[in-house]
Amino acid sequence: MKILLSGNEAVARGAYEFGVGFAAGYPGTPSTEILENIARYPEIYAQWSPNEKVALEVGIGASLAGVRTLVAMKHVGLNVAADPLMTLAYTGVNAGLVIITADDPGMHSSQNEQDNRFFAQFAQIPLLEPSDSQEAKDMVGFGLTISEQYDTPVLLRLTTRISHSKSLIVVADERQVVPRPPFSKDAQKYVMIPAHSRGRHVLVKKRAKSLRELSEASEWNRCELNDLSIGIISSGVAYQYAREVLPEASFLKLGLSYPLPRERIKDFAAKVGKLYVVEELTPFIEDQVRALGITVEGGRSLLPDTGELTPEIVAKAFGKDSPREVFNPGVSIPPRPPVMCPGCPHRGLFYTLSRKKIRAMGDIGCYTLSVMPPLEAMDLCICMGASIGTAHGFNKATQGSDIQPVVAVIGDSTFIHSGITGLLDVVYNQGTTTVIILDNRTTAMTGFQHHPGTGYTLKGHPTQAVDLVALAKALGISRIEVVDPYDLAQLSRIIDQEIAAAEPSLIISRRSCALLSRNSAERYLQRQVDAELCSGCKRCLKLGCPAMSLGNEGKVLIDPLLCNGCPVCEQVCSRGAIRAVSN
Repeated sequence: MKILLSGNEAVARGAYEFGVGFAAGYPGTPSTEILENIARYPEIYAQWSPNEKVALEVGIGASLAGVRTLVAMKHVGLNVAADPLMTLAYTGVNAGLVIITADDPGMHSSQNEQDNRFFAQFAQIPLLEPSDSQEAKDMVGFGLTISEQYDTPVLLRLTTRISHSKSLIVVADERQVVPRPPFSKDAQKYVMIPAHSRGRHVLVKKRAKSLRELSEASEWNRCELNDLSIGIISSGVAYQYAREVLPEASFLKLGLSYPLPRERIKDFAAKVGKLYVVEELTPFIEDQVRALGITVEGGRSLLPDTGELTPEIVAKAFGKDSPREVFNPGVSIPPRPPVMCPGCPHRGLFYTLSRKKIRAMGDIGCYTLSVMPPLEAMDLCICMGASIGTAHGFNKATQGSDIQPVVAVIGDSTFIHSGITGLLDVVYNQGTTTVIILDNRTTAMTGFQHHPGTGYTLKGHPTQAVDLVALAKALGISRIEVVDPYDLAQLSRIIDQEIAAAEPSLIISRRSCALLSRNSAERYLQRQVDAELCSGCKRCLKLGCPAMSLGNEGKVLIDPLLCNGCPVCEQVCSRGAIRAVSN
């Protein structure tokens, strides 16, 4: 049977078909839908973990217990999981273990566009790169097989276009029944003290040689010989673009792209006139090809090493007309910058910080959009959890000066992911930083996933919810305030009070995401503007709410189709021109 699936859905289907029994991850675009779809299969235990490091660690435990395992994360999540990954490459696995890294060329929803192919080279583990949904599904099975055969974790790299694009795939009717290997006590294999790890490192090098032999013979690395005047080595979605633009060319299409099949590359290069490598981001393949003494024409000088590729970019590089321009001539789509939603509970908090000119060390979440005009209320964003540590460092470095202290702002899911240790650092090192947790009761930016603070698991089962107040007290915070971000007067007073305190403090700005509360009892009445009272001062527009705009007569308008009914604009208006609409 054939069905239409995205790459992420196909990976989930592959997990089901090839006998995965345990899956873990942390939500992050473009990987989020993998775990969400796996959770729909009752045969697979699936969970959101507090962060990617924990997800991989519980995955390692499941593999050792003899259960085929899949762990999924976005590219920067693998940075968080790198510590267990590097040692896992030494210990190896028991049952198959596939790690999904979903890279984000072009940074559609990420703070960087690192190329995670290098993690495979760094850890000396196999790298698989699907170029469509069928391959995404099938490579899960192949990855599990070689994981078990070669006693290694396997990295399966998706990119945004593979994760989210849909194509037809053939699905199996039945799920594979995989024998469950028992766990055997073996300290020299699994307990990585130096005396053991030295021996395991030697085995990693031996395994790398075996994996190179596998790469030479693998059907995932295939030659497509056509016009021999031009040969292209490519992988992933870049292969699809190059094939679309240059259908007449000869290709060496790589699916098992690390270790590279060196002999097949040499053989392919000898058959073609000019050799090119088409790949996104860093010249990972090209540099290795050049290291073999093979001449690559153009290569990195033809294609950009930043941003994602498109057929148009590839066509321009090779002096071709893009096939897609025929179907879409001269069409340009106006940009639509991302904004916080109407009624977002974070808006009042950032409006208050902006009005007070308080610097804020920010974090990863939809609230990061507060950096955009008109709020412009965020001064730094590095990585998950960094807001607290950077604020603490800034305040320590400027202590005793006339420089105004900064606050840290962090979402509830992000705080649980990697903010707890930062808060502990503030307490332990006698800091005075004010930390603001934006508790909207969900992981909003990636699509409303549960986390340990929501009281529900990935599969929707009720569970113990983290008590952020009790947790902060246990860490040593004595000054804790829980505020409603819709109450601007209270918010302003509490912020002033806590910044002035000569000790660490925590403000929990608590209100559910506006999109979650649309149909709940929390929903407020919609607002409208009384044109007779509106002076057109535009003060309310400084909230940056997309439901508000300036009409032709200089009066503010509120779109009833967008308004989620929050009372913040009503409080900002000094003339009382904004009022609730009675039902």
